[in-house]
Amino acid sequence: MTTLNINGKSRKINLPADTPLLWALRDQLGLTGTKYGCGMALCGACTVHIDGEPTRACVTPISAVIGKKIVTIEAIEQDQTGKKVQDAWLNLGVPQCGYCQAGQVMAATALLKQHPQPSDAEIDKAMSGNLCRCGTYPRIRAAIKQAAGLPEGQS
Repeated sequence: MTTLNINGKSRKINLPADTPLLWALRDQLGLTGTKYGCGMALCGACTVHIDGEPTRACVTPISAVIGKKIVTIEAIEQDQTGKKVQDAWLNLGVPQCGYCQAGQVMAATALLKQHPQPSDAEIDKAMSGNLCRCGTYPRIRAAIKQAAGLPEGQS
């Protein structure tokens, strides 16, 4: 049995230590907001926060997160910055199909916690590993700027 700190709660799981965190979250704990996309940390659909850092859950073994704070999309609204990001996402109608959006929100929240008023270059760098097949990138950028309190055209 392994105990993990997920969304502020101790959760017990019974899986091998090399099991990816994604499968512990989805299959063992029913936290299905974190999505499986590529399984190789290339698309960002599985992004969670580990001690505040955006991390790909599909390639992170549960052994690597013991004793760390894991936050998933299910609890991001409890964070003031995460709430602003989610509100901006809704205000601007960012999602199209929505599949990648949990990972996008998690990456954007981490960005704004590190850079409260990011430049376009900082947004590009932080979001570059999060793919959106629907191409909602302009709305994602606008939502990040809205959550940061920046005018949409500012870089």
